[in-house]
Order: sequence, then C-alpha cells, then structure tokens
Amino acid sequence: MKIVIDDKIPYVRGLLEPYAEVAYLPGKSITPDDIRNADAMVIRTRTRCDESLLKNSSVRAIFTATIGYDHIDVPYCESHGIHWQSAPGCNSSSVQQYVASVLASLHFDGYISIPSATIAVVGVGNVGSKIVDWCRKLGMRVLQVDPLRAEREGGEGFVSLEMALSMADIVSFHTPLTYDGDNKTYHLFNDKVLDSLRPGAILINTSRGEVCDTAAILKGLDTGVLSKVVIDVWENEPMVSADLLKRAYIATPHVAGYSYDSKCNGTKMSIGALSKFFGLPLQNYVSSELPEPINKVLSVDSRFDSVSAACSIFLKTYNVMFDSAYFKANPDTFEQYRGDYPLRREIVAYQLDASCVQFDYLSQFGIQCPSR
Repeated sequence: MKIVIDDKIPYVRGLLEPYAEVAYLPGKSITPDDIRNADAMVIRTRTRCDESLLKNSSVRAIFTATIGYDHIDVPYCESHGIHWQSAPGCNSSSVQQYVASVLASLHFDGYISIPSATIAVVGVGNVGSKIVDWCRKLGMRVLQVDPLRAEREGGEGFVSLEMALSMADIVSFHTPLTYDGDNKTYHLFNDKVLDSLRPGAILINTSRGEVCDTAAILKGLDTGVLSKVVIDVWENEPMVSADLLKRAYIATPHVAGYSYDSKCNGTKMSIGALSKFFGLPLQNYVSSELPEPINKVLSVDSRFDSVSAACSIFLKTYNVMFDSAYFKANPDTFEQYRGDYPLRREIVAYQLDASCVQFDYLSQFGIQCPSR
C-alpha cells in the first residue's frame, strides 16, 4: 500500500511506515504522477482533489486533516468510488481562540464595549457554536443565523441573516462554502445585504474567502456601513486583494484554525479514519504530548473587571495583532507563513497565577487553575 501525505501535517511521520510506503510532499505541489500508484492521500486545503489530479490514479480514499472540504470534488469522488473524509470540528477551538483575540483587541482599542455589544454568528456548527458559547459568557447579546439548523430544530433561537445584519454590531461568518441550493453560501455577504447592515458594523470572516464578496466589503468600507473588517480568508488565496489588505483592521493568511492543538486534532482524526478504512491498528491513535507554551503561567491585573480580565488572557495566549502586523508587512509570504506557522497553543495549555482573584470567571474559558 502507498500513502501520499502533505508534508506539513504534524505528528504523522513514522506512524504509517510499518504498514505502507509513505511519501511526504508539499500539499500544493502534489501531481498526478505523485499519486498514480497511491492507495490513499492525507491532505490539507492546498491540495485540490478533482478529476485533473485523480483521473488516472489508483487512489481509493482521501482524508483531509481540515474542517472544510471544498478542495475535494465530492461529486467526482463519489461517482468514481473514492472514499473521502474530513475532520469536522478539529480546529473549532482554534478559531474560537482567534475570534476571542479579535474581540479583545476591539475592546481594548475602544471600538466596542464587549458587554454591551451584539454579535451575529452566521453558521452555528462546530465552530460557530463555540463562538456563541464564549460570547454569551462575555455577556454579549448573540444572534444565531443558521437556516439549516433552524429548519431541523425549529426557528426558536435563530434569526434571518437580514434581521441579524440590521441589529448586530459585529457579524462573524463561520459557514462552509457551498455553491448550490437555497442556502448556498457563495457570496453570502454581497452588495444586496449592505442595505440591511447596521451602519458602522464590524465584519469578521474566518470561514472561506468566497463567502464574502470582496467588492461588497470594500464598498461597505467606502460608504461607512462597515467600520472595521477582520479578514483571515480571502477570495483567490493565496493571492489577496491589496486594497482590502491595506484597509482591514486585522488581516491574516488563513491561520485562524492553525493552533498546534487543532493541527494535532486533524492528524488524530485523519489517521484514525484512514486506519478504520484500511483495517490498520491505529484507529485510537493519540498524538504525542504537545509542546508547552513558553510563558505558561499568566497573571491578570487585579484592577480589571471580569471581561477585561478575560480579554487580557485571550491576548496573552494569542495576540492576533502580531500575525496581522507581519502579514500586512509581508503580503507575499501567505503560503510560507502558513507552512512555517509559529507554535501557538490554545488556552487550555495555560495556567493562571495563584494570585489571580478572577479564577471562577476565567476558568469557564478553559484556562487551568494552579493548585492552592
């Protein structure tokens, strides 16, 4: 058996070698010749799996160590008997951390007051539901937009996109990218919805670049309907709009889900799924112990109220402004930065200083408490 694996997927080297011939290749550069005799692929979003890649291959299964799968041509795979599987939810806590860092930056920069802000979460699945949870714990008013869930569960607790846009100070997108059907998400944010938007709103997109029309975002900024935009995903990436990059409050190269924790979750889920499919004894594989953050124990200014204390912790565990400043200064490093992304651990890897008086409140965000 031969398996081709993206060489940026962590904690996988050596695992499958006892059972298969394994080739580690740059995900964006995988060619039809590379997979001609392969039985399986373990990939990320940069490998487009469609007819042009798969047509003359022996690939029987594709496992993507990512939450999204729009880089897989599902109809082609299913019509040709190629099994495929994503890793749903693997990076949900990482995106939650990213959005929390964004909110903390907006709060401390004076653009919002978190307890009095209303946020619309568009797409309330694995990722969106975690955003909803933390926003509610921060005291924010949360509007949930998810027509598929509303249809399954009843409308209570959900609002339409138009209503959410008219009421929200912040709109955060967490939908998959779909091109067809009544609930397609391609250009879900477009020229037409600008008229529904509350003037001065803030837009956050960590879903897929094509969910938000770049031209509509720029128009919203031109007219003042949008006051700030946070863009982690881009239309036509790794090429990015120079105008949007310059004007974005925060601009990052598709790294919201790039915590080390999330990458290891993706590896675990993909190796488990591959092992189940091929009958290998790695179905319960668990990653090695993750590296500790450099500054594991964190203190909180005793003068902070509870929300500001939480915001300070969010920024100490991950400050999105560092990623944004680097990317704005080096826009040509989109792929390089993602490939060599610095170690970033999630909040569960950190511990509060024993002198912290806000533990009862802060612990609900997952940070550890020292033994006292």
